[in-house]
Amino acid sequence: MAKSKLLTDTQYAALKAKESEYRVSDISGLYLKVGVTGKKSWQLRFKSTVGKWTWLGLGSYPAISVKEARSLAIKYQNGELILKTKNEKLLEAKQQENLLFGNLLIKWMNTKKGVWTDKTYKKEYQSIEKHILPVFGHRLFKEISASEWKEFFREKQLNEGIFNRLEKLISYCRNAYDYAIDDNLISYNPLARVRKGLVNHTSGSMKHVVMDELPDLVNAIRNYRSETTSIGLELLLVLFPRPGELRAARWDQFNFETRVWLRPADLMKRRVAHAIPLPKQAIKLLLRLKEISGDGNEYLFPSRSNSNEKFISDVTFTSALKRMGYTGKQNPHGFRHIASTFLNDIFSDKEQVIESALSHQKAGVKGAYDKGAHLRERVDVMQFWADHLDSICGVRMFD
Repeated sequence: MAKSKLLTDTQYAALKAKESEYRVSDISGLYLKVGVTGKKSWQLRFKSTVGKWTWLGLGSYPAISVKEARSLAIKYQNGELILKTKNEKLLEAKQQENLLFGNLLIKWMNTKKGVWTDKTYKKEYQSIEKHILPVFGHRLFKEISASEWKEFFREKQLNEGIFNRLEKLISYCRNAYDYAIDDNLISYNPLARVRKGLVNHTSGSMKHVVMDELPDLVNAIRNYRSETTSIGLELLLVLFPRPGELRAARWDQFNFETRVWLRPADLMKRRVAHAIPLPKQAIKLLLRLKEISGDGNEYLFPSRSNSNEKFISDVTFTSALKRMGYTGKQNPHGFRHIASTFLNDIFSDKEQVIESALSHQKAGVKGAYDKGAHLRERVDVMQFWADHLDSICGVRMFD
């Protein structure tokens, strides 16, 4: 019996709709389906992995031409392309979704529900949501190498000044991989040796310039394109708070009459209220900041993005220093080290005063530092530091 002659593009284009859909056969297994509305699409008939005959859509016509449809059909039939049913594709997509690192980490986090308090769980979840998920959340965890993790965590250390929090993040990610190992999803943990490539958490690990290089850095800060960010960086130097504490600072915490910045206990790392005396240079910077940011803002550095964040992210100060050319030379947390080193050298007999100024509690120092600890002495120390900066960097001038 003679083979039916294959239709041409012109003949396929001329096919009309009928009362019910119908198919026109082409090469072996390939059909053009014509719907009741006249819509046309290519289908390939094949036997699934369970031995059942089914259909595979190859695309609509004429978007997929006759030539392209025949080529696809031949490739599928020759095994160059893998035939999968809709259910098989959905299953594969679900399996791929389960292999995303973000989903793995969240699954492990969920094992801590009932172990951690709700408050702790929320805090730690927000931490991974902020630091880990944007970078690795949509990556397949099997494909993230140990070197990628090491580079990522070193970046967090050296350019963002994150150390204590980093230890927890590493622990959570490593535990997530262990969770995958227990489920036979992966055979090794790429984070098993990651700490060997990181900087030890000591004061020397905070990237900072030496005192001789400080005038050039201050000049770069003062000439930075964003005046708000510029003032923020200079406040980090003059007052040396933790960067996160300055970013989250509210105007109602500042008393310009008593010249004190009072940080509530719930916002402090040590959960103890802490007062910072404001030298005249800081007052000048703050008044200028209030002038350019307006009176309607609750925070000194309100978020300008469309996100739900109330104040600027930790990237703002870090990115500014990078743009100034200080990548690997200075990070926001490093300003604390500059001040600490200098003041401990000058006031070697006032260790507790300096530690109180830094809101530290060292081993061997009795009691937590309350908001008034060594306040009178700290007023003198803070003004001395600000005056010293003026002497080596010049007085800040505003237009």
